[in-house]
Amino acid sequence: MPFTARLDAALALPVGARLGPLCALGRDLLAAPPDAAPAPTRAGLVDGLVHLLVNCIGSARERLELGEVLGLLGDPRLRTPADDDYWATVTLEDGSRLQVGRFPVTTAEFTAWIASGGYDAPAAWSAGGQAWRAAGAPPWAALAQDPKAAVLTVPNQPVAGPTWWEAEAYARAHGARLPSRDERLDIVRGAEKRPYPWGSPFGDGNANTREEGLNRPCAVGLYRFDRTPEGICDLAGNMAEWLADEAGDRRMLHPGSWARPSMAAWSKAIELAPADERSADASFRLVRAG
Repeated sequence: MPFTARLDAALALPVGARLGPLCALGRDLLAAPPDAAPAPTRAGLVDGLVHLLVNCIGSARERLELGEVLGLLGDPRLRTPADDDYWATVTLEDGSRLQVGRFPVTTAEFTAWIASGGYDAPAAWSAGGQAWRAAGAPPWAALAQDPKAAVLTVPNQPVAGPTWWEAEAYARAHGARLPSRDERLDIVRGAEKRPYPWGSPFGDGNANTREEGLNRPCAVGLYRFDRTPEGICDLAGNMAEWLADEAGDRRMLHPGSWARPSMAAWSKAIELAPADERSADASFRLVRAG
């Protein structure tokens, strides 16, 4: 059956029955030549997938598949730091305003920066970052070429495994920085002092933690309740996040991720790791003055 007819048939189904057919259509379209389907069909498929994602249709594993297919087709929800709607504005406890990335930095963002030559621009790197690079450690892009990393490098997932130095450089290159521990705590808790972005208790199915059983990162914003009222997503689970705070050669991070149990999702949870460490469940997000 032609792609357009398959799309029409899938969209004619009740919403809860569309996920499987649309994902299968997306996989087939990705494997086909670029001109195998007209542009309106491809756009209609993407719109259909986004509708299912934002309405949290399907089981966690079904939505994981949905998010990956959407990411490979081209996720229209994604923005760059140059876009106004990349950011959400939060008022911190001290009354100051902070602009916060709605999503962690995605693989799409990070790879675009590398492709543009930004990774190699000296101005992006602090003295510590330059020293790390001079020591000859392989860059993120080299490691991302490993076929085993494919599930970690889907474009609409948080960039997986950057060192703190690489996270800092990306932030500097975009006129931003990493959040401090206290800032991130204010972002999650808000004036209500929420223990999790959605409030309490932790509950089931609210964030991509170990209990979900996905065993990998997922598309940003896939968990509808893992977001603050301002729309800042993936603060409890999906990926741990590097923070700005330093302790000698170690850096602070919030550990909530797909690889960690729900206890790590608590807003006050904190860990330290070497600045040159890479972890498949660690990423970062940007903040800048509001």
